[in-house]
Amino acid sequence: MAELGEFSNLTLALLLAVCVASAFISAVTGGAGGVLMFAALNVAIPLRMLVPIHGAVQLLNNLARIWYVRDHIRWNLCLPFFIGCTLGAAAMTLGMASLSWELLPLALLALLIFYTVFKPGQLPEIRLAPRNYFWVGLAAGTLGILAGAVDPLLAAFFVRRDLAPKEVVASKSVMQAWCHALKIPAFIYLGFAFSDHLELILLLTVAAVIGTRVGVALLNRIDSELFFKLMRVALLMAGLRITYQLIAM
Repeated sequence: MAELGEFSNLTLALLLAVCVASAFISAVTGGAGGVLMFAALNVAIPLRMLVPIHGAVQLLNNLARIWYVRDHIRWNLCLPFFIGCTLGAAAMTLGMASLSWELLPLALLALLIFYTVFKPGQLPEIRLAPRNYFWVGLAAGTLGILAGAVDPLLAAFFVRRDLAPKEVVASKSVMQAWCHALKIPAFIYLGFAFSDHLELILLLTVAAVIGTRVGVALLNRIDSELFFKLMRVALLMAGLRITYQLIAM
């Protein structure tokens, strides 16, 4: 099991630094920090335990971020998402949770990321009507149980100029928190004991919240144009990471 005693001091320090950095990236750019955290933690924590541990850390981290930007949440986008996400997570938990990582969901996720980052200027942004975030939720709930991090999928639907940076960060954080909250009962149902890893989860969460607080402070000073440029860079990093994983399969 991934207990604190199994890590060297250097490894634990690097894991904490990764949590600070990835949470900072998520707060400033609105995306990709969760995937970067997931990929880095996977170096030291086996995948079968990482999905629930990462989910618990990200749930608490996203709740902290939501508190800082709570006045900017777009609930008309979030409520349909909640319904779809719950249905997707329940279906995956009950029927397909044993599939582990799948090639097709990761390939589709990579294509969506690269479309968002590299689409020509004349092609449209992905601007969904609020009710259609139900389908985003359905995909995120399914993918979240299977693959852990869902922020690149969500980020692709938030690179849109009709939303202010704080609305992007706030609404996306609420959606991510819902996805990660659903993992708690899902993985308890599947037999994972969160209490066995509580010390590690809390320590990683403290590091992530520190990164979030610093990132939100910087978000107050960043202009929209720079925000979306940084968001695309963060998405590109996540897309390259997923592509590498697909090639290595």
